[in-house]
Amino acid sequence: MPESVDNKTVFTLLEVSRSIQKTIAERYKSLYWIKAEMNKLNHYTHSGHCYPELLEKKDGRVVAEMRSILWKADYQRINRQFIELLGEPLREGITILMQAGISYDPLYGFSLKIVDIDPTFVLGELEREKKESIRLLKEEGLYEANKRLPFPLIPKRLAIVSVETSKGLCDFYKIINGNPWGYKIETTLYPALLQGDKSIASIIKQLSNIAEKIEQFDAVAIIRGGGGEVGLSSYNNYLLAKAIAMFPIPVLTGIGHSTNETVSEMVAYKNAITPSELADFLLQKFHNFSIPMDQAQERLLRAVKEQFAQEQQNLKQLAQAISWNSKSVFLTERNKLNQLMLHTQMYSKQQFKDEKSKLIHVEQLLGLLSPIHILKRGFSIVRMNGKAVYQVDQVNNGDLLEIQVEDGTIQSQVVNKEEHGK
Repeated sequence: MPESVDNKTVFTLLEVSRSIQKTIAERYKSLYWIKAEMNKLNHYTHSGHCYPELLEKKDGRVVAEMRSILWKADYQRINRQFIELLGEPLREGITILMQAGISYDPLYGFSLKIVDIDPTFVLGELEREKKESIRLLKEEGLYEANKRLPFPLIPKRLAIVSVETSKGLCDFYKIINGNPWGYKIETTLYPALLQGDKSIASIIKQLSNIAEKIEQFDAVAIIRGGGGEVGLSSYNNYLLAKAIAMFPIPVLTGIGHSTNETVSEMVAYKNAITPSELADFLLQKFHNFSIPMDQAQERLLRAVKEQFAQEQQNLKQLAQAISWNSKSVFLTERNKLNQLMLHTQMYSKQQFKDEKSKLIHVEQLLGLLSPIHILKRGFSIVRMNGKAVYQVDQVNNGDLLEIQVEDGTIQSQVVNKEEHGK
Protein backbone atom coordinates (compact mmCIF):
# COMPACT_ATOMS: atom_id res chain seq x y z
CA MET A 1 0.00 0.00 0.00
CA PRO A 2 1.21 3.54 -0.64
CA GLU A 3 2.44 5.55 2.31
CA SER A 4 1.55 9.15 3.24
CA VAL A 5 4.40 11.58 3.86
CA ASP A 6 3.59 15.22 4.55
CA ASN A 7 0.20 14.74 2.97
CA LYS A 8 1.85 13.20 -0.12
CA THR A 9 1.01 9.75 -1.44
CA VAL A 10 4.30 7.97 -1.95
CA PHE A 11 4.74 4.69 -3.91
CA THR A 12 7.75 2.45 -3.73
CA LEU A 13 9.66 1.62 -6.86
CA LEU A 14 8.52 -1.97 -6.63
CA GLU A 15 4.88 -0.87 -6.37
CA VAL A 16 5.25 1.27 -9.49
CA SER A 17 7.02 -1.56 -11.29
CA ARG A 18 4.32 -4.07 -10.37
CA SER A 19 1.63 -1.64 -11.44
CA ILE A 20 3.32 -1.27 -14.81
CA GLN A 21 3.75 -5.03 -14.99
CA LYS A 22 0.05 -5.58 -14.30
CA THR A 23 -1.01 -2.93 -16.81
CA ILE A 24 1.26 -4.36 -19.53
CA ALA A 25 0.05 -7.90 -18.83
CA GLU A 26 -3.60 -6.84 -19.04
CA ARG A 27 -3.02 -4.67 -22.13
CA TYR A 28 -0.83 -7.03 -24.16
CA LYS A 29 -2.30 -10.46 -23.62
CA SER A 30 -1.82 -11.71 -27.18
CA LEU A 31 1.23 -12.61 -29.24
CA TYR A 32 2.28 -10.12 -31.91
CA TRP A 33 4.19 -10.39 -35.18
CA ILE A 34 7.00 -7.83 -34.98
CA LYS A 35 9.62 -6.89 -37.57
CA ALA A 36 13.04 -5.85 -36.28
CA GLU A 37 16.75 -6.14 -36.97
CA MET A 38 18.47 -8.66 -34.74
CA ASN A 39 21.68 -6.80 -34.03
CA LYS A 40 23.04 -9.46 -31.65
CA LEU A 41 21.83 -12.97 -30.92
CA ASN A 42 23.55 -13.31 -27.51
CA HIS A 43 23.34 -17.08 -27.33
CA TYR A 44 24.63 -18.59 -24.06
CA THR A 45 25.82 -22.14 -24.62
CA HIS A 46 25.81 -23.16 -20.93
CA SER A 47 22.06 -22.49 -20.60
CA GLY A 48 21.03 -22.70 -24.24
CA HIS A 49 18.97 -19.51 -23.93
CA CYS A 50 19.33 -16.42 -26.19
CA TYR A 51 18.89 -12.77 -25.33
CA PRO A 52 18.65 -11.05 -28.74
CA GLU A 53 19.27 -7.32 -29.04
CA LEU A 54 16.62 -5.85 -31.35
CA LEU A 55 16.86 -2.59 -33.29
CA GLU A 56 14.96 -0.49 -35.78
CA LYS A 57 16.83 1.99 -37.96
CA LYS A 58 15.76 4.82 -40.20
CA ASP A 59 18.26 6.52 -42.48
CA GLY A 60 21.03 4.67 -40.68
CA ARG A 61 19.97 5.96 -37.25
CA VAL A 62 18.62 3.76 -34.43
CA VAL A 63 15.05 4.88 -33.61
CA ALA A 64 14.03 1.99 -31.34
CA GLU A 65 15.84 -0.63 -29.26
CA MET A 66 14.64 -3.42 -27.01
CA ARG A 67 15.98 -6.57 -25.41
CA SER A 68 14.28 -9.92 -25.85
CA ILE A 69 14.31 -13.49 -24.63
CA LEU A 70 14.41 -16.68 -26.67
CA TRP A 71 14.25 -19.75 -24.47
CA LYS A 72 16.32 -22.82 -25.24
CA ALA A 73 13.51 -25.01 -26.56
CA ASP A 74 12.16 -22.31 -28.87
CA TYR A 75 15.67 -21.46 -30.08
CA GLN A 76 16.42 -25.07 -30.95
CA ARG A 77 13.17 -25.45 -32.87
CA ILE A 78 13.64 -22.17 -34.78
CA ASN A 79 17.27 -22.97 -35.48
CA ARG A 80 16.33 -26.30 -37.07
CA GLN A 81 13.81 -24.54 -39.31
CA PHE A 82 16.46 -22.04 -40.48
CA ILE A 83 18.90 -24.83 -41.27
CA GLU A 84 16.29 -26.80 -43.19
CA LEU A 85 15.02 -23.82 -45.22
CA LEU A 86 18.01 -21.49 -45.50
CA GLY A 87 20.88 -23.90 -45.18
CA GLU A 88 22.37 -22.19 -42.14
CA PRO A 89 21.48 -21.49 -38.50
CA LEU A 90 19.80 -18.43 -37.05
CA ARG A 91 22.34 -15.66 -36.75
CA GLU A 92 22.60 -11.99 -35.98
CA GLY A 93 22.80 -9.13 -38.42
CA ILE A 94 19.53 -9.88 -40.24
CA THR A 95 16.01 -8.46 -40.29
CA ILE A 96 13.52 -10.96 -38.85
CA LEU A 97 9.76 -11.33 -38.51
CA MET A 98 9.16 -12.76 -35.04
CA GLN A 99 6.14 -13.72 -33.01
CA ALA A 100 6.54 -12.44 -29.48
CA GLY A 101 4.76 -11.49 -26.33
CA ILE A 102 5.31 -8.13 -24.61
CA SER A 103 6.23 -8.30 -20.95
CA TYR A 104 7.62 -6.18 -18.16
CA ASP A 105 9.61 -7.35 -15.18
CA PRO A 106 10.29 -5.15 -12.14
CA LEU A 107 13.93 -6.23 -12.17
CA TYR A 108 14.73 -6.59 -15.89
CA GLY A 109 12.37 -4.04 -17.43
CA PHE A 110 10.65 -4.34 -20.80
CA SER A 111 11.37 -7.27 -23.07
CA LEU A 112 9.93 -9.32 -25.86
CA LYS A 113 9.50 -13.02 -25.33
CA ILE A 114 10.15 -14.56 -28.76
CA VAL A 115 8.27 -17.77 -29.46
CA ASP A 116 8.73 -18.06 -33.23
CA ILE A 117 10.68 -16.55 -36.17
CA ASP A 118 9.52 -16.88 -39.78
CA PRO A 119 12.48 -18.00 -41.95
CA THR A 120 10.55 -17.34 -45.16
CA PHE A 121 10.36 -13.64 -44.27
CA VAL A 122 14.17 -13.52 -44.10
CA LEU A 123 14.29 -14.92 -47.62
CA GLY A 124 11.80 -12.31 -48.76
CA GLU A 125 13.82 -9.47 -47.25
CA LEU A 126 16.94 -10.72 -48.94
CA GLU A 127 15.16 -10.94 -52.28
CA ARG A 128 13.69 -7.46 -51.89
CA GLU A 129 17.09 -5.92 -51.17
CA LYS A 130 18.59 -7.87 -54.05
CA LYS A 131 16.04 -6.61 -56.59
CA GLU A 132 16.40 -3.03 -55.38
CA SER A 133 20.19 -3.12 -55.72
CA ILE A 134 19.92 -4.55 -59.24
CA ARG A 135 17.44 -1.87 -60.24
CA LEU A 136 19.65 0.97 -59.01
CA LEU A 137 22.80 -0.40 -60.65
CA LYS A 138 21.05 -0.82 -64.00
CA GLU A 139 19.58 2.68 -63.82
CA GLU A 140 23.08 4.07 -63.24
CA GLY A 141 24.55 2.03 -66.11
CA LEU A 142 26.94 0.20 -63.77
CA TYR A 143 25.54 -3.33 -63.88
CA GLU A 144 27.87 -4.51 -66.69
CA ALA A 145 30.72 -2.04 -66.04
CA ASN A 146 33.22 -4.48 -64.55
CA LYS A 147 32.43 -7.18 -67.09
CA ARG A 148 33.34 -4.81 -69.92
CA LEU A 149 36.92 -4.39 -68.66
CA PRO A 150 39.70 -6.13 -70.63
CA PHE A 151 41.08 -9.16 -68.82
CA PRO A 152 44.88 -9.59 -68.72
CA LEU A 153 46.32 -12.28 -70.96
CA ILE A 154 48.11 -13.81 -67.96
CA PRO A 155 46.73 -12.74 -64.53
CA LYS A 156 50.00 -13.05 -62.60
CA ARG A 157 49.35 -10.49 -59.82
CA LEU A 158 46.25 -11.02 -57.70
CA ALA A 159 44.89 -9.00 -54.76
CA ILE A 160 42.73 -11.16 -52.48
CA VAL A 161 40.03 -9.92 -50.12
CA SER A 162 39.36 -12.69 -47.62
CA VAL A 163 39.95 -13.99 -44.11
CA GLU A 164 43.31 -15.64 -43.56
CA THR A 165 41.70 -18.58 -41.74
CA SER A 166 39.00 -19.13 -44.38
CA LYS A 167 38.75 -22.73 -45.57
CA GLY A 168 37.81 -21.44 -49.00
CA LEU A 169 41.02 -19.40 -49.17
CA CYS A 170 42.99 -22.45 -48.08
CA ASP A 171 41.45 -24.48 -50.91
CA PHE A 172 42.24 -21.69 -53.36
CA TYR A 173 45.90 -21.50 -52.32
CA LYS A 174 46.24 -25.28 -52.46
CA ILE A 175 45.16 -25.41 -56.10
CA ILE A 176 47.08 -22.31 -57.22
CA ASN A 177 50.35 -23.10 -55.46
CA GLY A 178 50.21 -26.83 -56.12
CA ASN A 179 49.40 -26.74 -59.83
CA PRO A 180 51.52 -29.35 -61.69
CA TRP A 181 52.41 -27.00 -64.57
CA GLY A 182 54.45 -24.64 -62.40
CA TYR A 183 52.37 -21.55 -63.12
CA LYS A 184 53.21 -18.73 -60.71
CA ILE A 185 50.59 -16.28 -59.42
CA GLU A 186 51.65 -13.56 -56.99
CA THR A 187 48.97 -13.06 -54.31
CA THR A 188 48.55 -10.27 -51.75
CA LEU A 189 45.98 -10.78 -48.99
CA TYR A 190 43.80 -7.88 -47.79
CA PRO A 191 41.98 -9.27 -44.70
CA ALA A 192 38.32 -8.33 -44.29
CA LEU A 193 35.15 -9.48 -42.56
CA LEU A 194 33.14 -11.61 -44.95
CA GLN A 195 29.66 -11.83 -43.37
CA GLY A 196 27.30 -9.68 -41.39
CA ASP A 197 26.57 -5.97 -41.76
CA LYS A 198 30.14 -5.05 -40.82
CA SER A 199 31.47 -7.05 -43.77
CA ILE A 200 30.10 -4.44 -46.20
CA ALA A 201 32.26 -1.59 -44.88
CA SER A 202 35.21 -3.95 -44.35
CA ILE A 203 35.26 -5.20 -47.94
CA ILE A 204 34.71 -1.72 -49.40
CA LYS A 205 37.61 -0.38 -47.33
CA GLN A 206 39.97 -3.06 -48.62
CA LEU A 207 38.87 -2.44 -52.21
CA SER A 208 39.74 1.21 -51.64
CA ASN A 209 43.18 0.22 -50.31
CA ILE A 210 43.78 -1.94 -53.37
CA ALA A 211 42.71 0.89 -55.69
CA GLU A 212 45.50 3.05 -54.27
CA LYS A 213 48.02 0.48 -55.56
CA ILE A 214 46.08 -0.52 -58.66
CA GLU A 215 49.16 -0.64 -60.91
CA GLN A 216 50.52 -3.54 -58.82
CA PHE A 217 47.65 -5.91 -59.65
CA ASP A 218 46.01 -7.56 -62.64
CA ALA A 219 42.77 -8.54 -60.88
CA VAL A 220 41.02 -8.73 -57.48
CA ALA A 221 39.49 -11.86 -55.97
CA ILE A 222 36.90 -11.87 -53.15
CA ILE A 223 37.09 -15.33 -51.59
CA ARG A 224 34.78 -16.83 -48.96
CA GLY A 225 34.28 -20.41 -47.89
CA GLY A 226 30.60 -20.98 -48.61
CA GLY A 227 27.36 -20.36 -46.73
CA GLY A 228 23.61 -20.17 -47.10
CA GLU A 229 21.32 -17.38 -48.25
CA VAL A 230 21.41 -15.46 -44.98
CA GLY A 231 25.17 -15.61 -44.63
CA LEU A 232 25.54 -14.10 -48.09
CA SER A 233 22.99 -11.34 -47.59
CA SER A 234 25.60 -8.59 -47.28
CA TYR A 235 26.67 -9.29 -50.87
CA ASN A 236 23.28 -8.02 -52.08
CA ASN A 237 24.02 -4.62 -50.56
CA TYR A 238 23.87 -1.83 -53.12
CA LEU A 239 26.99 0.01 -51.91
CA LEU A 240 29.16 -3.10 -51.96
CA ALA A 241 27.88 -4.19 -55.36
CA LYS A 242 28.48 -0.68 -56.72
CA ALA A 243 32.08 -0.65 -55.42
CA ILE A 244 32.70 -3.93 -57.26
CA ALA A 245 30.99 -2.81 -60.47
CA MET A 246 32.99 0.44 -60.61
CA PHE A 247 36.36 -1.09 -59.73
CA PRO A 248 39.01 -0.21 -62.35
CA ILE A 249 40.33 -3.77 -62.82
CA PRO A 250 38.44 -7.09 -63.07
CA VAL A 251 36.92 -8.37 -59.80
CA LEU A 252 36.53 -12.13 -59.39
CA THR A 253 34.26 -13.71 -56.78
CA GLY A 254 34.29 -17.12 -55.16
CA ILE A 255 32.14 -16.61 -52.09
CA GLY A 256 30.05 -19.73 -51.63
CA HIS A 257 28.17 -22.75 -52.87
CA SER A 258 24.80 -21.03 -53.20
CA THR A 259 23.04 -21.50 -56.52
CA ASN A 260 21.26 -18.17 -56.04
CA GLU A 261 23.73 -15.49 -57.16
CA THR A 262 24.12 -12.36 -55.07
CA VAL A 263 24.26 -8.93 -56.69
CA SER A 264 27.99 -8.64 -55.99
CA GLU A 265 28.56 -11.86 -57.90
CA MET A 266 26.33 -10.70 -60.74
CA VAL A 267 28.26 -7.46 -61.34
CA ALA A 268 31.72 -9.00 -60.91
CA TYR A 269 33.79 -9.77 -64.00
CA LYS A 270 33.69 -13.46 -63.15
CA ASN A 271 31.71 -15.37 -60.52
CA ALA A 272 32.88 -18.82 -59.53
CA ILE A 273 30.64 -21.00 -57.39
CA THR A 274 33.55 -21.98 -55.16
CA PRO A 275 37.08 -20.70 -54.47
CA SER A 276 38.37 -23.91 -56.05
CA GLU A 277 36.51 -23.16 -59.27
CA LEU A 278 37.96 -19.64 -59.20
CA ALA A 279 41.47 -21.08 -58.93
CA ASP A 280 40.75 -23.33 -61.92
CA PHE A 281 39.53 -20.31 -63.90
CA LEU A 282 42.84 -18.49 -63.34
CA LEU A 283 44.92 -21.54 -64.21
CA GLN A 284 42.89 -21.97 -67.40
CA LYS A 285 44.00 -18.47 -68.45
CA PHE A 286 47.59 -19.66 -68.19
CA HIS A 287 46.64 -22.77 -70.18
CA ASN A 288 45.07 -20.64 -72.90
CA PHE A 289 48.39 -18.85 -73.29
CA SER A 290 50.87 -21.68 -72.75
CA ILE A 291 49.20 -24.43 -74.80
CA PRO A 292 49.37 -22.52 -78.13
CA MET A 293 52.94 -21.53 -77.26
CA ASP A 294 53.85 -25.17 -76.58
CA GLN A 295 52.15 -26.25 -79.80
CA ALA A 296 54.00 -23.58 -81.75
CA GLN A 297 57.26 -24.71 -80.19
CA GLU A 298 56.51 -28.31 -81.14
CA ARG A 299 55.69 -27.29 -84.70
CA LEU A 300 58.91 -25.28 -84.91
CA LEU A 301 61.00 -28.15 -83.58
CA ARG A 302 59.30 -30.56 -85.96
CA ALA A 303 59.91 -28.24 -88.91
CA VAL A 304 63.58 -27.83 -87.94
CA LYS A 305 64.01 -31.59 -87.62
CA GLU A 306 62.37 -32.14 -91.00
CA GLN A 307 64.53 -29.45 -92.60
CA PHE A 308 67.63 -30.89 -90.97
CA ALA A 309 66.76 -34.39 -92.21
CA GLN A 310 66.18 -33.04 -95.73
CA GLU A 311 69.48 -31.18 -95.75
CA GLN A 312 71.22 -34.25 -94.37
CA GLN A 313 69.77 -36.33 -97.22
CA ASN A 314 70.86 -33.70 -99.75
CA LEU A 315 74.38 -33.76 -98.34
CA LYS A 316 74.42 -37.54 -98.50
CA GLN A 317 73.35 -37.51 -102.14
CA LEU A 318 75.91 -34.82 -102.93
CA ALA A 319 78.64 -36.84 -101.22
CA GLN A 320 77.69 -39.89 -103.25
CA ALA A 321 77.74 -37.87 -106.48
CA ILE A 322 81.14 -36.47 -105.60
CA SER A 323 82.42 -39.96 -104.82
CA TRP A 324 81.18 -41.33 -108.16
CA ASN A 325 82.59 -38.53 -110.31
CA SER A 326 85.59 -37.40 -108.29
CA LYS A 327 88.18 -39.42 -110.26
CA SER A 328 86.99 -38.41 -113.70
CA VAL A 329 86.52 -34.83 -112.59
CA PHE A 330 90.00 -34.81 -111.09
CA LEU A 331 91.61 -36.19 -114.28
CA THR A 332 89.71 -33.77 -116.47
CA GLU A 333 90.64 -30.81 -114.34
CA ARG A 334 94.27 -31.96 -114.13
CA ASN A 335 94.50 -32.20 -117.95
CA LYS A 336 92.99 -28.74 -118.20
CA LEU A 337 95.56 -27.47 -115.74
CA ASN A 338 98.46 -29.10 -117.61
CA GLN A 339 97.31 -27.59 -120.91
CA LEU A 340 96.95 -24.23 -119.26
CA MET A 341 100.45 -24.48 -117.82
CA LEU A 342 101.88 -25.46 -121.26
CA HIS A 343 100.08 -22.64 -122.99
CA THR A 344 101.26 -20.27 -120.31
CA GLN A 345 104.88 -21.32 -120.72
CA MET A 346 104.74 -20.98 -124.51
CA TYR A 347 103.03 -17.62 -124.30
CA SER A 348 105.54 -16.43 -121.72
CA LYS A 349 108.54 -17.36 -123.87
CA GLN A 350 107.12 -15.67 -126.95
CA GLN A 351 106.12 -12.62 -124.94
CA PHE A 352 109.62 -12.43 -123.45
CA LYS A 353 111.20 -12.70 -126.91
CA ASP A 354 108.99 -9.96 -128.34
CA GLU A 355 109.69 -7.62 -125.47
CA LYS A 356 113.42 -8.25 -125.73
CA SER A 357 113.39 -7.30 -129.41
CA LYS A 358 111.52 -4.11 -128.58
CA LEU A 359 114.10 -3.21 -125.96
CA ILE A 360 116.99 -3.76 -128.38
CA HIS A 361 115.35 -1.54 -130.97
CA VAL A 362 114.74 1.21 -128.41
CA GLU A 363 118.36 0.92 -127.29
CA GLN A 364 119.57 1.37 -130.83
CA LEU A 365 117.41 4.46 -131.28
CA LEU A 366 118.66 5.94 -128.05
CA GLY A 367 122.25 5.26 -129.13
CA LEU A 368 121.80 7.20 -132.32
CA LEU A 369 120.47 10.16 -130.37
CA SER A 370 123.38 10.21 -127.91
CA PRO A 371 125.42 13.56 -127.83
CA ILE A 372 128.64 11.54 -128.39
CA HIS A 373 127.45 10.47 -131.84
CA ILE A 374 126.49 14.07 -132.66
CA LEU A 375 129.91 15.40 -131.55
CA LYS A 376 131.66 12.80 -133.73
CA ARG A 377 129.89 14.25 -136.71
CA GLY A 378 131.58 17.67 -136.15
CA PHE A 379 129.05 19.36 -133.95
CA SER A 380 129.91 20.98 -130.59
CA ILE A 381 128.04 22.06 -127.47
CA VAL A 382 128.53 25.64 -126.15
CA ARG A 383 127.97 26.33 -122.46
CA MET A 384 128.25 29.43 -120.32
CA ASN A 385 128.23 29.06 -116.57
CA GLY A 386 127.21 25.42 -117.01
CA LYS A 387 124.14 26.26 -119.10
CA ALA A 388 123.82 25.46 -122.83
CA VAL A 389 123.95 28.43 -125.20
CA TYR A 390 121.71 28.07 -128.19
CA GLN A 391 120.99 31.77 -129.16
CA VAL A 392 123.32 34.74 -129.77
CA ASP A 393 121.47 37.04 -127.45
CA GLN A 394 122.33 34.75 -124.53
CA VAL A 395 125.93 36.07 -124.52
CA ASN A 396 127.68 39.40 -124.50
CA ASN A 397 131.14 40.51 -125.61
CA GLY A 398 133.70 39.43 -123.09
CA ASP A 399 131.70 36.41 -121.77
CA LEU A 400 133.72 33.24 -121.24
CA LEU A 401 132.37 30.21 -123.09
CA GLU A 402 133.06 26.48 -122.78
CA ILE A 403 132.93 24.57 -126.07
CA GLN A 404 132.57 20.76 -125.88
CA VAL A 405 133.89 18.76 -128.86
CA GLU A 406 134.26 14.96 -129.30
CA ASP A 407 137.53 14.58 -127.44
CA GLY A 408 137.46 17.52 -124.94
CA THR A 409 136.52 21.12 -124.15
CA ILE A 410 137.77 24.52 -125.40
CA GLN A 411 137.71 27.75 -123.36
CA SER A 412 136.77 30.81 -125.47
CA GLN A 413 135.92 34.51 -124.97
CA VAL A 414 133.29 36.38 -126.97
CA VAL A 415 134.98 39.11 -128.96
CA ASN A 416 132.18 39.97 -131.35
CA LYS A 417 128.68 38.57 -131.75
CA GLU A 418 126.58 38.84 -134.85
CA GLU A 419 122.92 38.13 -135.07
CA HIS A 420 121.47 36.86 -138.34
CA GLY A 421 118.89 39.00 -139.94
CA LYS A 422 120.05 42.18 -138.26
